[in-house]
Formats: sequence, C-alpha cells, structure tokens
Amino acid sequence: MKKTIPVIGMACSVCSTNVEKKLRSLKGINFASVSLASRTALVDYNPDIISLEDMKREISNAGYDLVIENDRSVEEINRREFTLLRRRTLASWLFAILTMCFSMGWISHTGSFANQICLLLTLANLLYCGKQFYVSAWKQLLHHTANMDSLVALSTLIAFLFSTFNTFFGEMVWGARGIEWHTYFDASVMIITFVLTGRCLEEKAKDSTASSIRQLMGMQPKTARLVTREKMEGTNDFKMEEVPISTIQIGDMIEVRAGEKIPVDGVVTQAESFMTADAAYVDEAMISGEPTPAMKKAGDNVLAGTIPSQGKLRMRAKQIGENTALAHIIRMVQEAQGSKAPVQRIVDKAAVVFVPVVAAIAFFTFLVWLIVGGNGALPQAILSAVAVLVIACPCAMGLATPTALMVGIGKAAQKQILIKDASALENLRKVDALVIDKTGTLTIPNPNIDFTRQDQLSLQERESLKPHAKEAMTALRQEGIEVYMMSGDKEEAARYWAQEAGIGNYHSKVLPGDKQALVKTLQQQGKRVAMVGDGINDTQALALADVSIAIGRGTDVAMDVAQITLMGDDLMALPDAVVLSRKTVGMIWQNLFWAFVYNIVCIPLAAGALHIFGIDFQITPMWASGLMACSSLSVVLNSLRLRWA
Repeated sequence: MKKTIPVIGMACSVCSTNVEKKLRSLKGINFASVSLASRTALVDYNPDIISLEDMKREISNAGYDLVIENDRSVEEINRREFTLLRRRTLASWLFAILTMCFSMGWISHTGSFANQICLLLTLANLLYCGKQFYVSAWKQLLHHTANMDSLVALSTLIAFLFSTFNTFFGEMVWGARGIEWHTYFDASVMIITFVLTGRCLEEKAKDSTASSIRQLMGMQPKTARLVTREKMEGTNDFKMEEVPISTIQIGDMIEVRAGEKIPVDGVVTQAESFMTADAAYVDEAMISGEPTPAMKKAGDNVLAGTIPSQGKLRMRAKQIGENTALAHIIRMVQEAQGSKAPVQRIVDKAAVVFVPVVAAIAFFTFLVWLIVGGNGALPQAILSAVAVLVIACPCAMGLATPTALMVGIGKAAQKQILIKDASALENLRKVDALVIDKTGTLTIPNPNIDFTRQDQLSLQERESLKPHAKEAMTALRQEGIEVYMMSGDKEEAARYWAQEAGIGNYHSKVLPGDKQALVKTLQQQGKRVAMVGDGINDTQALALADVSIAIGRGTDVAMDVAQITLMGDDLMALPDAVVLSRKTVGMIWQNLFWAFVYNIVCIPLAAGALHIFGIDFQITPMWASGLMACSSLSVVLNSLRLRWA
C-alpha cells in the first residue's frame, strides 16, 4: 500500500534523511522517500506487518511526528505551527532589541547590572523562543544523529555559557591576568532570532511552491446535493438535501447545477439546458485541458471537479473519495513532488556527514585560534567556532532540489502534464529521440464513421491530426529531438500522416514487438528514448523506453506503465514537458551551485581565515545567522521563478 503522510518537525535536509532512514529501517516498509520541501513522506508498506500508528510511534521517538489521524487537518496543523513560529519570532526580536540596548550601553541606568539583565533576557529567549532547537538536538543526540538544530543549539549554548561565566567570573579570571573580557549574549540571542526569521520567510515562500496542489484540492467540493428517496408533496420529483461529500455512497443520486462543481465521478442519468432538453454542457478544462465545454447526455461519464457551464444534470455516483479521477491526479502530483531525483540522493548522502564535518571544522578553528593566540585569544576562538557552526547549517543545500521539483511538477500539472516521479522529470531533459504511436496518439479517428466501410473513405475522412500536432513535432526537432512515428496501418496511410505531421521517420504495419525493437535499437545507438503511446500494444515499448509517456484518454494499462501522462489532446504538451524538464533541472543545479559556493566561501570567513593574510575581517556569529537564513530563502525564491518561466 502506498500513502503520502505529512511530517512535522523537519528543519533541514539532515532531518528528512533521518526520517527516511528511520522509516526504511522498519519491518514491513518496502520503500520510503521523504521530502523536506513538501514536508511529506511517501511510504510503500505492508499493512499486515506495520500500521501507521507503529510508524508514528517510531518517528516520534526520533524527534519528529507523522500526521495520520483523519480528524486532524494538515492545513490546520501547519497553520497552527506557523502561528506559533511567528509568535516566537516576534518575541525573539523583542528580546534581541532589549539585549542589544543593554549590552551596547544604549540604556545606561542599569550600571553594573547590564550583564545580569542581558543574561536573564537571553535565558528567556533561549527557553521560550529557542526551545524547539534544544529539544530537537537532545532527541537527535539520544539517537546518535545530528541536524541543523544541533548546530544552532550547540552554538547558542556555547556563546551563552561563556558569557554567563564571564558575567560572574570574568574579572576574577581574565581581568586579574590583564586580559580584556566581554559577554556575547547579543550573539546568542541574534542567532536564534535570525534563524527563526529565516524559517518564517522560508515557510511563506515554500507555501507558494505548493500552490498547484492547493488548486487541485480546491477543485474538490465540500458538499453535494443528494436526491433523496422521499418525494416532494404535490410533485413526482424527489426531495434534495445538502450533505457532506464524505457521506456520499456509490449508487447515490446527485444533482449538480450550472456553476457548481461535480462532487464525485459518476454517470449522467438526466440532463437539460436552455440549448437542448436532453443534454448539459460541462467544463472539463481543469482535467482534460479542452477549452470547449463537453456535451453530456444520459449515459455519459462525468468527473469530480468539473463544472456544468450550462444547464443542470443528475448523476449516479460511480467512484467516490480516493477513487475519483481527481483524487488520483492529486495523489500522483503529491507522490511526484515527494519523490526524489537522482541528484537529491547524492545531496542526502552529503548532508548526513555534513553536520559532523562542520562540528569538526568548528573544533579545529577553536584549537587553531587558541594555539596561535594563547589564553588571550580564548574569546576569539570561541566566537570563531560559534560562527562556523551557525553559518554552515545545511538548509540551502537541502532545499535546493525539492523546492525546484515541487514548483516544476506543480507547473506541469497546471498544464495537464502529470509526472509520476522526479526521476522522469530529470531524465526527460536528456531525451534526443522520441517514438510516437499514430492512431489515438498522433491522430484522432472520426467517431462518426462506420468502421465496416472505412476503407472506402479518404484518409482525411477517417484517423484527423490532434491539435497542434505539426507544431509540436517542429518544436521537438528545435529542441534537438528526432521523432519516429510507428503505425500498424498500411504504408499509404502511415506515409500520409507522417507527412501531415512533419515527421521524416516513420514505420508502417508494425506489431507491438516492432515498437519495442525500435526503442531498443535507438538505445543501442546511444540515444535517450522517450516513447509516447495510448494502448495496450504500446506497453512493451513504454516499459523499455528511458522515459514513457501515455495519453490520458488511452488505456489504463498504458497509463500505469507510463512515467508521464498527458491529460489533454493538445500535443504541444510534449515540447512543453521537455522544456519544463530542462528548466527545472537547470534550476536544481543553480540552487546546488550557490548552496555549495555559500558554504565554501563563508565557512573560511567565519573561521577568520583572512587573518592569515593580514586582513582584519571576519563574519561574526550574529551576521553568520543572518547570512544562513538569507541563503535558504534565496534558494526557495530562486525556485519560485519557475512559476513564471
């Protein structure tokens, strides 16, 4: 069984890696993939061996939480979490401003008690505003792991404890030796403040990356107009009742009027509009991409989320809840956004060792300053180590891939392109050969002809091209992709439609094995091959191709095999998908480049490496926390550019 489960408490890529590692270690879980950007875990598990409650208990012990209860709204939980985060951030800014006022001497009436007041303000800030960092760090320590919270907790505690020691014993220990001493409560407070501020901004920005899922979920109505079995007085019609959509059962009769959303998948039993007495018109653009409303008569299927634009209809519920086509689309997009591209696996492995490596660098920095400067350099050694711990938090590195994937896959869904997993999106950019089936994929058979006499009709009267087919083939060639058409039709028909679509390479009278053979031959020539098909006879080739693409109106078998599904008939979705793939992967590498450059440049600056060259410049802990927050935010904002690309 596959399920996408919301995860609470993750702050960085190390967190998502820890949750994923824990889930994969549990008996009964076949596969688990955790996304930091979407805050979800995609889990394939055996419910006979392990339950959701078992998973929740194990993950809670590791310092995180899974939302599995049906009565808990994920949106409500996230909203409550964000409200608490914002409240703590505002409180932290208040503590930070007050601490700065006293430590800098801007409030001069406190005399010799300024350090003690700063200590109390900082302690309040750590216990209330920074509580989450210390609780998380402690749980990580108990499980012999570490994450960003560990670095924040370690750095702020070092600064706080050293400052507390100096407050009470500074003059006795350092002053007596002629060493100038200071307290650094402001650094401890500002680290917490900047990290919380960065998380607030990240959450707002990441909320925008999930807009496509919210739009899809917004297509699901909350209530339905149920036609009861009780007749209205004086009429032959039945009474109607507004009921929650969760109470609808298969076989229930539902009435939907113009402008209302169809609540479940079903079959029309009665329809009427001002244009015709036996049909209504339904806008299916959000599902199929078709701009023209479809005529629906008794016996026709209708889908949840679509909207009657004219008239009204009555329908019998056929698929409800998670079994509707819309629910399937939402589930596919969620699973795709929660999946990981191959490059993310590399980042995850790096993130696991990143925190221990940073801690080692910080300790080495401390030792070097102490060895070079002696006891007099102890404050500088501590501050340098703290700055290294803070500035190297791996948030930007962890967000680089998933945020770009979330936006890219969400944008694809808005274009009626459903992508099953991140690897398909990453592999599509490498495709340089595309094999496309003819009938049902490149062309549309005329539904009004009598197929017993179709040989007597002209080609134009029989299999028209799909919308923008020729333009799509031209666009694919411009992207460097060579197109091959495969058809079981005779030579004359295959040649005609290949010419009409502007395809130079075509094969006629092919069998399913021939399509598979062509894909294999192209791969042996070193090409990356995409296969586009719609029928059972295409599944062999779809399964073999580097990227498999199905048409949404095709067979369920083809769509199950395919990694990408085009919901509409407009074939411009093919080059659109290729371009989006290249832009998304390009954005991932941009994000990773800047995330790594940030750490490569800033860690030495925080350690004070420029002092070797006689340059008196160093990033302080306070500025380190600000830069760390900005780096994470910049990655998310950069990914959001895909929405307008």
